[in-house]
Amino acid sequence: MPGLLLFFIVLALPAVYGVFIFNQMVSLKHGVGKAWSNIDILLKQRHDELPKLVETCTQYMQFEQETLEKVMQARNQVAAARESQNIPALGHAESALRVGLGNLFAVAEAYPDLKTNETFQHLQARITGLESAIADRREFYNDSVNVNNVRVEQFPDTLVARLFAFRQFPLLRFAAEEKKDVDLKQLFDR
Repeated sequence: MPGLLLFFIVLALPAVYGVFIFNQMVSLKHGVGKAWSNIDILLKQRHDELPKLVETCTQYMQFEQETLEKVMQARNQVAAARESQNIPALGHAESALRVGLGNLFAVAEAYPDLKTNETFQHLQARITGLESAIADRREFYNDSVNVNNVRVEQFPDTLVARLFAFRQFPLLRFAAEEKKDVDLKQLFDR
């Protein structure tokens, strides 16, 4: 009788441990989803603010249509990547948008009436705040993805991950050009 009990205990331990790993991996997967949702909300808010900014700038910056068009094109690329949850494409589109916004704000310096416009100031502050929040949420998303991806690769967790099709998620990376400073001289020497 004690041998039979010991046999069932030895048999039950791996099953209990497997359930424990499974539940942790479910939690990690949902953590990545929650982190993505936080970014998605901020991207949508910024998406809604950009046309207002461009419209305000259009009233003052008649000769800077190319800058405004690049911002709107990048906005549309971000929206498409966001809706399809294509993380690599989102990183590329975000980089283009951030460069475009940097150029837009730098060019706006040449328009004193625009700089003092209350709507422009409000939208610039709002978008700048959203950019900071997106950067914070991107860091949280990447941390969540990293924890998930490590668990998917670790033994014995990888056995449970393969058995139940848990997968790795891509990190949200922005292109190198986003990390460069805007060349203000080039912008004003047009």
